[in-house]
Amino acid sequence: MSDLITVISIVSRLPPAIDGVGDYALNLARQLRKDFNMQTHFIVGNPEWNGESEIEGFPVSQVIENSVNNLVELLSSDRFSSVLLHYVGYGYAKRGCPFWLVDGLQRWKSLYPQRSLITMFHEIYASGLPWQSSFWLSPLQKNLATRLARLSDRIVTSKQSYADILEKLSNGKRTQINSLPVFSNIGEPEQVRPLSDRQKQLVVFGGVAKRLRVYQKSQASLEYVCQSLDIQEILDLGTPTGKTPKLIGNVPILELGQQPAEKISAIMADAIAGFLNYNPDFLGKSTIFAAYCAHGLLPINAQENNSLTDEIKAGEHYWVPNKSELKDVKIMQAIANNACYWYSDHSLSAQSKAFFNILNVVI
Repeated sequence: MSDLITVISIVSRLPPAIDGVGDYALNLARQLRKDFNMQTHFIVGNPEWNGESEIEGFPVSQVIENSVNNLVELLSSDRFSSVLLHYVGYGYAKRGCPFWLVDGLQRWKSLYPQRSLITMFHEIYASGLPWQSSFWLSPLQKNLATRLARLSDRIVTSKQSYADILEKLSNGKRTQINSLPVFSNIGEPEQVRPLSDRQKQLVVFGGVAKRLRVYQKSQASLEYVCQSLDIQEILDLGTPTGKTPKLIGNVPILELGQQPAEKISAIMADAIAGFLNYNPDFLGKSTIFAAYCAHGLLPINAQENNSLTDEIKAGEHYWVPNKSELKDVKIMQAIANNACYWYSDHSLSAQSKAFFNILNVVI
């Protein structure tokens, strides 16, 4: 393609802030530019974000306040491009109720009805127990999600159960809702080596809270895994927790800290397994699980779900150490292969093509 097409992408934050949704949006923008010569103009919907006015050649605008007028003014500066909203309520308002955002989009649509709004629902609304604020805020958040679902021309989400909820919220207006599990935010190797050609290393990757959960809640499982797989070293990747143990059993933990995506990718490509402690119903939303799958690691999760969720099944796409032994290298490789194959259907390049088509651009 020779003509440059532009999409306006609304996000809550972008790098240098550590933000999963921001990383997702930036990775998608890179791939859309690479594959389809599509340019992205970011609008950061958080006045407290500190960043540059351009990231990797992508122009960045920012709301100076969370107001309807400010948002409409920014969106009105481009009267032709489609708008891609990356929605997670808590990213745009402390209580997860960004009325200014939904009201602003509604006014913008009334002014420019021919413009398209595509919403990627990373979250829909929170729920909780009566003594938690999320319990009382849930109806307001649900109301905003309902309005947004009905306002959007097309909807994407990262989980099939979310797609089912959004179809109901849209009152049947949106029946073709794309469900795309998240992709790896640290890249994807061109070739995946078999486990037999790799180091006897196990990766623990992710944010501080998620890695602490592994060490504090799953230490016995992790020790069992190290014994079963003859792990020689655990590689801890991410912001230092300050509470990471030195050893699991007799296996040393090497704290590598924060590393560039390329370095993390190279480390994963040479290890045999990746460990996490994650709700199995939400593995399709986990960028940690996605990274393990993309790099052909044996994914190991401390929790299991007996049902099939987002086409992910325990014992087939990940190993649950408390439920079964795993000594057979062929079975280990089969699980790693299944996970990698599952991932390939929604890899970054696959999602780039899907979003390009969703944005209704003719190649």
